[in-house]
This record gives sequence, C-alpha cells and structure tokens, in this order.
Amino acid sequence: MGNCTKPSMKNKMKKDRDLRPEEIEELREAFLEFDKKKNGYISYKDLGECMRTMGYMPTEMELIELGQSICGGKLDFEDFVELMGPKMLAETADMIGVKELRDAFKEFDTNGDGQISVMELREAMKKLMGEQLTNREIDEILRDVDLNRDGRVNFEEFVRMMSR
Repeated sequence: MGNCTKPSMKNKMKKDRDLRPEEIEELREAFLEFDKKKNGYISYKDLGECMRTMGYMPTEMELIELGQSICGGKLDFEDFVELMGPKMLAETADMIGVKELRDAFKEFDTNGDGQISVMELREAMKKLMGEQLTNREIDEILRDVDLNRDGRVNFEEFVRMMSR
C-alpha cells in the first residue's frame, strides 16, 4: 500500500496461522472478479462490493476508513490479501464464501448464461422453500434484488440477495 497508508497492522496482530492455499485462491478469485480493467488493481469503489461477495458486510464508515488508507484509490492483490487475510482468518462459521455463492448461483442459473431468469428464480425458490411461490411473490423478490431492472438476477445482485 506504499507510503500513504497507516502503519501495517501485520506486526501488531499475532496470527495463529497463515492462509491456506484454497483461501488464497478464494481471495484471488474475488480479486480477479472485481479487477474490472484487468490491470491488477481493484478500485476503492469496488472494494465494498467485493467484500460483500466474500460474505463480509463492511459499514460505510469502515469503507471510508479503508478508502483513506488506500493509495491512489486502488489496491493490488498483495494489498488485498493483507487487508482481507485477517478477516478471512477470523471468519465466523456462518459466513458464506465467494466459492459457495458462485456454486449456488451456477446451480440456479440452469442455462449457464450468467443470469438467473424469472423461470430459474421460480425453480430455485421452489427448491429452497419447498413450495411454489406465487407470481406476485416472485415478482416482489425480483423487484427487491434486480438493481439494474433488466428482469434478471446477475451474480452481484444474487450476492446482495443472499447476504440480507
């Protein structure tokens, strides 16, 4: 994070263990997903969304504090690991990781087009709830989670829906 960050917490916090290879891989998957320009950096504004896809719910205040400590408004993978590693190590049992979310999304996205349609959502809800929801209930769920109003649920919207 260069010279414009607060002193590293690495030295102040005793780690019980290092990240396992699969945890580093999960961080890499999340990082690559949000490296929108494919230039090896995540922008500060995408960091909050990235953290949410990993099952963390940062407050606006936490995001503001992180933003103030990030050089040039972006972080590279090494900085991302330094930031998210301790969070991952302290992860509670009820947090959902990005891999689990992606697996669930793929299961609901039965035609594999990267979107969950109304029909796919209806089937998914039937599996999850064990009962058929009415069209009105499905429309209500879709209205709540379909942020870009395209009538379908993409991965980011799905993550938001699952982390409520």
